[in-house]
Amino acid sequence: MPEPHAPELDVATITARGFRPGLVRHVVLFRYRDEVGAEQRQEVLTRFRALAASPRDGEPYVVSLEAGEQTSPEGAGGGFEHGIVVTFASEGDRNYYVGDPVAPDPAHHDPEHARFKEFVGPLLADVLVFDVSVPA
Repeated sequence: MPEPHAPELDVATITARGFRPGLVRHVVLFRYRDEVGAEQRQEVLTRFRALAASPRDGEPYVVSLEAGEQTSPEGAGGGFEHGIVVTFASEGDRNYYVGDPVAPDPAHHDPEHARFKEFVGPLLADVLVFDVSVPA
């Protein structure tokens, strides 16, 4: 399985819009700390959904963003309560969105997403992130 980015590539390369084109589905699952109430959980979804309009070079770069509560009756949700699927047009856009640790230089990552991660981090007991790339 190839690494998301080769270590010899610089951050400007791996966050470029055209780096590894093809749809990338960025799946994020949240499990909250016990003390996090319903109002805070709703605020997390509201703030996450707002990231769909986050600009890159003055224009939104997220292809789509879907977020909601876990509703599967299969009993295999692992205790995760909210799920989000963010779609990007390239691995470069995904890398720009993810930021640290992939792109720790603030000049090469989404400041809105970085602020969101600072907000949500203390509320979470666990997070799972899984990306699926569909090459162009």
